Amino acid sequence: MSNERDRFSIGIDVLPEDIDLMGHVNNVVYLRWVQDAAVAHWATLAPADERQTLLWVVRRHEIDYKRPAFAGDRLKAETWIGAATRFAFDRHTEIIEASRGRILAVARTVWCPVDRKSGRPADVSPVVRNLFSTLAQAGPE
Repeated sequence: MSNERDRFSIGIDVLPEDIDLMGHVNNVVYLRWVQDAAVAHWATLAPADERQTLLWVVRRHEIDYKRPAFAGDRLKAETWIGAATRFAFDRHTEIIEASRGRILAVARTVWCPVDRKSGRPADVSPVVRNLFSTLAQAGPE
């Protein structure tokens, strides 16, 4: 793990079931890794009471695939926070080949905080906003 306010990382081992008919990691698997990194970051950094009351749902994924990954590769997912509005929190992620440091995929995800009980978009506490967003961005919710 790197500096929690900057980048957070998790290790990834490419498994045989991650491989598609083209012989490399399937595109959907990259999205799973993007989500895994975000969930691990939240679980590591968020206070326990916040984890009990808030869930996060994806509003949008953008991903650019740069290079393929193959079975047996050792990768890492590095994620970091971005700007936020009331119900839209940007998060950035890179999937990186661990041994060479080559970027395989770059993603931007917009997450919405949701109240665990009601299932509706929720305002976050100042603590969560400080931990999981940079300066607010202009634009629609």
